[in-house]
Amino acid sequence: MSHTPVNRADPQTPHQDLHSEQGGLRGEHPGRARNPVVKVADLAWLEFEKPDLDRAEAFARDFGFATAARTERELWLRGTFAGSPCMVIRRGPVSRFIGPAFRAAESADLDRLARVTGSTVRDIDVPGGGRSVTLLDPSGFPVRVVHCAEQLPLLPGQQPLVLNFGTDQRRTNVTQRPPREPSRIQRLGHVVLETRVFARTLNWYLDTLGMIVSDFLFLDGQRDRGPTMAFVRCDQGSLAVDHHTLALHLGPGTGYVHSAYQVTDLDSIAAGGEYLKERGYQRSWGIGRHIQGSQLFDYWRDPDHFMLEHFADGDLFSCDVEPGWAPMSASGLAQWGPPVTRDFLGTNPSPAKLREVMTALRGDNELDPARLLGLMKAMSS
Repeated sequence: MSHTPVNRADPQTPHQDLHSEQGGLRGEHPGRARNPVVKVADLAWLEFEKPDLDRAEAFARDFGFATAARTERELWLRGTFAGSPCMVIRRGPVSRFIGPAFRAAESADLDRLARVTGSTVRDIDVPGGGRSVTLLDPSGFPVRVVHCAEQLPLLPGQQPLVLNFGTDQRRTNVTQRPPREPSRIQRLGHVVLETRVFARTLNWYLDTLGMIVSDFLFLDGQRDRGPTMAFVRCDQGSLAVDHHTLALHLGPGTGYVHSAYQVTDLDSIAAGGEYLKERGYQRSWGIGRHIQGSQLFDYWRDPDHFMLEHFADGDLFSCDVEPGWAPMSASGLAQWGPPVTRDFLGTNPSPAKLREVMTALRGDNELDPARLLGLMKAMSS
């Protein structure tokens, strides 16, 4: 997690600059819990299963990960920053996302979390060792909260290019040639999940893990029914942290949408994208700049069709910044860049998608015909 101390004597208005044109109305969701069980410090890693670890490691190398550890049954991937790994992939019969692991601020937080939730603190087999508590969120995702005994050491990073800006000319008599190589991942930034029980799942992360909302999105004409998407960050007080560590949105499915990994700068995103394209990987959407979070982005599909994002230059918020509220729309996903693709939105028609919708509409969840029509309208606007 990136973090920067904020001068609390210089108060932030809730919707400064491009954060959000609208704030919450009286009686709307406050975006944080009054007395959470713990406050997690960051997203530690993501857990997947895949049948072919060799293929997974080959893509990981091309995308810009380094291998932290490899056994016959497990592959641990990392970035260049010191800290925990970014991802663990275990050998399994099918490719699937298991769940996220969040980093506890202190080891004692695991004991408190276990006591309150009736769980057990267990040792985990992670490079360097550690302990964890495993919970189940309302969507059915296993959620680990971990405390690692040792940090992975810093690796050599990709240096940002020296740029000339108008009369601020720092580069003379030297050409600029970004190397055609993988974007070197620095760290895991966030994960996005789809859920049929959005409100229950959001409240669980706020109440249990102490996370706070940066931005809410709502459907046109349905704001009175509450938000349908939330960008959620960790609460480290006056330390400014990533605009979102977790994003949740209401939908007919329950599952992984994408995960995002920080790289050095725009040239790293672009040159790394050319490297991936030359090796036959599928770009999902990019390059552009988001609105909520402001990140420069580029989205790719791995060989198992999981979506991963390279990002740089994201917003950092301290606990003083209140949630913004904005209407959900496809056109509102980016300040600039190519039009959003159907692949990124997940709106390509298929029998599996139709079954997903029909199952959701029949189930005990928060999706009903009005919500579904609103989501369809938002994704086409």
